[in-house]
Amino acid sequence: MESLQRLRMSYEEYLELPDDVRAEYVDGEVIVTPPARLSHQKAEMRLGVALSNALPGLIVVAEAGLSTAPTRKRIPDLMVLEEADGDQIFAEETPLVVVEVLSPSTRNEDVFRKTVEYERAGVGQYWILDRDAGTLTVLTRGEDGWEVGLELSATTPRGEVAIGGHGTVPLDLEELLRP
Repeated sequence: MESLQRLRMSYEEYLELPDDVRAEYVDGEVIVTPPARLSHQKAEMRLGVALSNALPGLIVVAEAGLSTAPTRKRIPDLMVLEEADGDQIFAEETPLVVVEVLSPSTRNEDVFRKTVEYERAGVGQYWILDRDAGTLTVLTRGEDGWEVGLELSATTPRGEVAIGGHGTVPLDLEELLRP
């Protein structure tokens, strides 16, 4: 499967899907995504390591479920949580950080729909790594919605992001995107 698929089904049917199917649930629609490419997975892993190293007191998870609303279950590439019940399928706690590494099949979902959804769910920061454009955008919760907290690109490849009172994450875009 090379592209995203949308299927109508009940939440109960969604929960019965096999564990090896990567699928999100949004208002009666299941969004099935293809496996991520190796370059996507490498960038995701490097971001996860950077977050874990800089924030040892927090929980950094990859490909874990997040309940953003009663009828919306997402699977961000990475999440940073203060605490988590290891037996839950979907985290009910609001993440401090949600990270999406863009892929051709999920770009519109990640950039447009999830930006609004994560903001409404109270996520503290939304990081969007765009490997094609060579950018990392960190959106931070402001009084009137998202504000750009950091934008890394070829002209500004290094920076750091404060995660509340938990610590600061140094970031090197060239390292995140290296082959």
